[in-house]
This record gives sequence, structure tokens and C-alpha cells, in this order.
Amino acid sequence: MAEMLTLSRHILQRARQHQEATGDFNLLMSHIATATKVVSRMVAKAGLLNVLGKTGDTNVQGEQVTKLDIIANEMLQAMLDDLPMVSATASEEDESFVPTSAGATSGRYLIAFDPLDGSSNIEANVSIGTIFSVRRRAEVGKTPTEADFLGPGSELVAAGYAVYGSSTMFVYTTGQGVDGFTLDPGVGEFVLSHPEMTLPDTCTCLSINSVNRHRWMPGTTAYVDRVIARDEPRYAKTTGRYIGSLVADFHRNLIYGGVFLYPADSKTPGGKLRLLFEAQPLAMIIEQAGGAASDGQQRILDIVPDGLHARAPLIIGNTPDVALYEQMVATHG
Repeated sequence: MAEMLTLSRHILQRARQHQEATGDFNLLMSHIATATKVVSRMVAKAGLLNVLGKTGDTNVQGEQVTKLDIIANEMLQAMLDDLPMVSATASEEDESFVPTSAGATSGRYLIAFDPLDGSSNIEANVSIGTIFSVRRRAEVGKTPTEADFLGPGSELVAAGYAVYGSSTMFVYTTGQGVDGFTLDPGVGEFVLSHPEMTLPDTCTCLSINSVNRHRWMPGTTAYVDRVIARDEPRYAKTTGRYIGSLVADFHRNLIYGGVFLYPADSKTPGGKLRLLFEAQPLAMIIEQAGGAASDGQQRILDIVPDGLHARAPLIIGNTPDVALYEQMVATHG
């Protein structure tokens, strides 16, 4: 019988070779994974537990809040609140960061997360997910501030996501490559199923909301037209695939190869996706898998957010395609 490598064992093995090799860091990652297991269970039983639908409220982003948004947000905060190594958390759903009860002044780590990405698709049973990132505080022993969160993505020590689909997967990196784990419901553990994930070279999927074409900047239009023309071998098998759930689109492209674009346009010239909660963690993952992430002009991981809810365009996937998009923007504007 083949050996079953669980997520907790994998974290321990990786930690022995990593500068973050502390019991605190291992416990932190295990708590995040446990929280995603609970959210996965709630998502799977949403229709039976009467937690589908919207609350009638809007979040700080101006988006309609679903019942599961609230549940997922509260679950992640609760799982992290009593960890002394965590100083504060920041969520896409909350206007400000939240210091933890156990480690506000002494904790080394700051956690940012999108508790339920793609939640508008819940009632249609479309894959959704949780995205998170971990960064170290520059200085411990004092009360955390918003500025502690506002560093470039290159400073992240870990990032990952859980995707709740036909199966639940947990994908993460600590800067030593990317590994994926599938939740085995029978034993209640994430088990290594996708070791050392790398982005395929072929651009199989072009993921962009084409309905917004009338709002695109010239560079975006030029790039998409170049791909659709298929005058290059690498685009011979490219097809359009857009779910409208970022974590699901990203996960599919990581598996099959492709590029996801949520570019700047006339409606959102500064971009729509959140740097801290979406762009930075996924950019760390894609780079560790051999890809690239850009806002159309510069590397996502080099951008310093000007606030917790700072936004940016996101072009993420195969490195040649991200580079081509930047070239089209430089040429056409």
C-alpha cells in the first residue's frame, strides 16, 4: 500500500528545510487548513443548512454579502484568534484589520485572506474557494497597525488557497515550490495528490470576461486578438474558459496551462481585484509554479499596496503570455 502523505506531515517535512522551521509556523498552517475543512463542509451542505442566499448587507468592497461569506470569515478569524504567533488578521470582508486575542503585540505573523472567493456563484453550485497569505511583522512587541500589512508580495512567507469543487483541494507554497492536497472525507485529512505542481508550457486556456470588450484598453484588445488569431504554435490549442470565480479559474489554468486576465478598463482603470487578498497570494503561487503575474506593466509581487483594500489589474499565468500582454500594453497603450 502506497504511503499516505498528509498535509500536516508535509508541512513538517518542508519546515525542516525552511527558515520558517518553527513549531509556531507549522501550527499556524495547520489551523488555516482546518478552517478550510470546516468551510468545505459548510459549502457542501449549504442547501441543507439554509445558508444559501444573501444577507442584504454589502461589504467594504460594495459587494453583496452572502451568508456563507459571513460564516467563512468568522471561521477563519476564530481559528486564528487564539494563536499566540498571529498578531492580526485582515479580511476582504472587513474594513479594517483585527488584532488577535492571543498574540496582538507578541505575534510574528500577519494573515490576510479572502474567506470565500467567488461567493456570488454559490447558489449555482460553481466552484469557489478561500485564498490566504502569511507575512512576517517587521517588528514585534508593539500594537499592530495597518502599515504592517502594506508590504510588497515579495515579502510573503507563505500563500495558498482551498478550492471547493467536485473535491476539495488545498494548494500552498512556502517559497519551495507548490504542492496540492485533496481532502479525503473518509479520514478527514488533506492528502498529497499533486506534488511539485508546475504550470504547463502550453497556453490551453484564455480566461477573460469578453462581455467587457467594449471597455477594454487598446493593449488588452490587441493581446486577445493576437491569441484568437492563432498564428503562433503555442496558441494552436488555446480555447476560451472563464468561470467568473477567480480561485476556480486560477486553479484550472495552473493544472492545464493558460492565462487569466482581469485587466484595467474604462470602468475600473485601477483594476478590480484586491492586492492583499487575491493578487499577491496567487502571484506568489504562480511564480513558484514557473509562471508570472503582472498588472500589465509591472510584477505584482513588486507593488506596494497603499491600503488594505488596494486594487490592481491582474494578468497571471504562463510567463510568455504575461510578457506578451505587457508588450501589447507598452505598444498600444
